[in-house]
Amino acid sequence: MTHDHDLVLRPTAAQTEAALNPPPGRNGGDLVVETLAGLGATTVFGLPGQHALGMFDALRRSDLRYIGLRVENNAGFAADAYGRITGEAAPLLLSTGPGALTSLAALQEARAASAPVLAIGSQVPTAGLGGGRHGYLHELPDQAASFRGVVKSVHTVRTQSQIPSAIAEAWTSALTVPHGPVWVEIPQDVLLAETPIPVVTGGDAFPEELPPRPELTAVAADLLSRAERPVIIAGGGVVRADASKKLRQVAERLQAPVVTTFGGKGAFPWTHPLSLQSWLEDRHTTDFLEDADVLLVVGSGLGELSSNYHTFTPRGRVIQIEADLGKLESNHPALGIHADARLALQALLETVEERTDPAAPERVRGVLDRVRERIASQELTLEQDVLAAVRGALPAGAPSFWDMTILAYWAWSAFDAKAPNTMHSAQGAGGLGYGFPAALGAAAADPTHPVLAVSGDGGALYSIAELATARQYDLNVTWLIVDDGGYGILREYMTDAFGQPTATELTRPDYVALAESFGVPGVRTSPEALEADLAKALAAPGPSVVVLPAVLRMFAPTHLD
Repeated sequence: MTHDHDLVLRPTAAQTEAALNPPPGRNGGDLVVETLAGLGATTVFGLPGQHALGMFDALRRSDLRYIGLRVENNAGFAADAYGRITGEAAPLLLSTGPGALTSLAALQEARAASAPVLAIGSQVPTAGLGGGRHGYLHELPDQAASFRGVVKSVHTVRTQSQIPSAIAEAWTSALTVPHGPVWVEIPQDVLLAETPIPVVTGGDAFPEELPPRPELTAVAADLLSRAERPVIIAGGGVVRADASKKLRQVAERLQAPVVTTFGGKGAFPWTHPLSLQSWLEDRHTTDFLEDADVLLVVGSGLGELSSNYHTFTPRGRVIQIEADLGKLESNHPALGIHADARLALQALLETVEERTDPAAPERVRGVLDRVRERIASQELTLEQDVLAAVRGALPAGAPSFWDMTILAYWAWSAFDAKAPNTMHSAQGAGGLGYGFPAALGAAAADPTHPVLAVSGDGGALYSIAELATARQYDLNVTWLIVDDGGYGILREYMTDAFGQPTATELTRPDYVALAESFGVPGVRTSPEALEADLAKALAAPGPSVVVLPAVLRMFAPTHLD
């Protein structure tokens, strides 16, 4: 009797011949790039270093496309964006010690945003592993320990025969929901030594699905079907699971208003009659959510930004669908459903009963009207006009990547993303310098659309070196730099808290002249000319820089009232 699990794929004659007579001159680095290609990778990001040269030498013998950035952290941000756009694990090749550690802030953002990044770093020679003080360049007592609290999983290789399996295991980990970054490290001597191991010809790495428990979705469907005032909060998990259409079907069947978190931008149509948009930093929205008798939270942990800085206290029953087990009920008691958003929403579609609620759109309009009135009372015309100019210039299908800057904070609440998976920011971990290198990664992933990056002058200085990368690879990224002479949001925070700011003012370069020194066209614009200048830059092939000198203000918060 034969069972499916007893079947073994037998090699062809050609595969056998290739295995018995592998081409000469291959090393451990070849096993790395062959495994990546076998798993389906086409593009890798990174930055070479002494201990990692075996991997980089092997790249020239492969068909993998290499995008090299100037700082490891920026390479991590580029890989993060590539993973978000494609849904594939983005390989990131790094060297030991300082090179590896410089990527940690980017990997923290990837973990917070569930972006699949496969970071592969080198190690000191095998003889130096184990915590001894051998004096190797870049040596750390335990390099992997620096990553364990940041990435999903850590994989250490000690021999060449371990390389294909370790990378395949890491690939599966990165792409198993919730997606996230993983770390593989390989000693220098293992990468450099000539290998007798046959060419890696394929890779079977299949991430496991995460379906919901049927008894839980049955209870959830019953609660939602009998609810009088159901409301939905849609988070980034909806976008990552490509579940936006199913979310809309559930919302329309229930006639449930939907608000998207900042990470879930685009998960629900902005102008839909049931759309509360993304005004989570507003007490009117918070009050509306608290009044729901059943609140369906999909793909969000209801963290600080998604809960109006933890002032949100739901009074009704909460149903929380979340792929990250640690986020279930981490902030509020709920019927917790550990599942991929797409599979859970499909289960609800099959079981929930249709509701009628003609008043739901009117209640949504009432909330949005009160939000608009609150913002209008603060005389923030400049900020609204600038954001409208950006939206007007950016084509509907083009992705945008936003740094931690005042205009981005406005965009979290007030920008219509137009489509899912098109607006991304560093609000997961909140580090500076994300916008431009991430946009470069997105442009590498999909050259058919222009890509917009938005930074303040403070964040721009984190990644200015990547103008060289943009020019070298001729990537279609337009970089909008809002120059207010300092860390604008920190200036506001400190002035509000202490009466005056400290350490927030910056001496900065002439960004237009600096861009042109890299061979990148630049233009200085004004709020009135921004839409036209930005549209022109986005329409031109290759990289460009648009500088807007402007001091923007944030709308008043409501969580401090």
